[in-house]
Amino acid sequence: MTRLAEEAPLRHVVPVLLMSLCRLAMAETVEVKYHGPVSLEAFACADVREGSDVSRICYDAADRYMLIRLRSTYYHYCEIDAATVRALQTADSKRQYFEAHVRGSGSDGPFDCRTHPVPKRYRL
Repeated sequence: MTRLAEEAPLRHVVPVLLMSLCRLAMAETVEVKYHGPVSLEAFACADVREGSDVSRICYDAADRYMLIRLRSTYYHYCEIDAATVRALQTADSKRQYFEAHVRGSGSDGPFDCRTHPVPKRYRL
C-alpha cells in the first residue's frame, strides 16, 4: 500500500473530528432567571410555534431538568418527569398546561428548584 493510500482515511477523519470539537465548544448557553448561565449541551430543545408566550422548551431527561422560555426569559424546573414534559410539549395550550401542572403557586410548585435540588452539573 502506498503512503498516499494510508493517509487517505485520515483526510476524512480529521475534518469530522474538528467539526465535532467546534460543535462542543460552541454549545449554546442561556441565562436562567434566579439561577445564572446554563449550557444547553445535554438538553433536547424544541421551539414552540403557538401564539402564547411559551417560546422554547428544553429538557435534560437524564437529570430530569427542564428549562422553559417565557417571552425572552428562561426559567428552570427540577425533578420534572419526562411524561410531564411530553404532555407540556403536546398540549394545545402550552401556557395553560404549564400554569396548571408545572409552575404551581407560591414558592413551592411541584417542580420548583427552590424546594427540589438543581442537578449537580448545573449548580453554580
